[in-house]
Amino acid sequence: MHALIEQWPRFFSGPNILFLATALAHTVLLSLASCSLGLLFGFLIASTRLTRSWTLLPLRLLLTGLTESLRRIPPLVVLFLVFFGFSLIAVDIEPFWIALFALTLIATAFIAEIVRSGFRSIPREQWDAAATMNFSLVQTLAHVVVPQAWKIIVPTVSLFFVMFIKDTALASQIGVLELTFVGKSFIDRGFSPLLSFGTVLALYFILSFPLARTGQWLEARLASS
Repeated sequence: MHALIEQWPRFFSGPNILFLATALAHTVLLSLASCSLGLLFGFLIASTRLTRSWTLLPLRLLLTGLTESLRRIPPLVVLFLVFFGFSLIAVDIEPFWIALFALTLIATAFIAEIVRSGFRSIPREQWDAAATMNFSLVQTLAHVVVPQAWKIIVPTVSLFFVMFIKDTALASQIGVLELTFVGKSFIDRGFSPLLSFGTVLALYFILSFPLARTGQWLEARLASS
């Protein structure tokens, strides 16, 4: 406690607060960008897997294999595979963009399954009725499936987003400036681990708790009777 009291004024100096704010902004940006792209690509993958055309069968098999593989590989392994993959092809790119690419892959795989589960929640009779009316897949999704499935998809994706914020901590392993990286940096500069990671923990909580409450509210608000 004596060390914490002594280090407190130096820890919360102006430059350190700016350092923490920058790391928090990077964490938010990584989470928001990867989940937004993951939602877009996940929706496209889930929609493609609904097609029945034989010409798209190789693409469906490829997307299914990638989705299932990425959901079962530890996120840290995916991050290192992407990191060393860019190194092998000699592409000079900032670690932030490598982390964003890897996290987008992970988010896409999980959100694609969330979206597909939402599509599958629609009774088969409604799909058959749309087919009887000669609706295309795009028309079926736009006019029949999505208006009903989004009540299931949106709350689940929002809760996934809250959990996914913690996965951005993996980006610190390749030198990306985010909250976990800053916590380790403060320890290297001689600050107390309790003070350093206690502050990081508080920032993660401040970031995650309102989002978690929003997700729970959406789930209760949109729940079917």
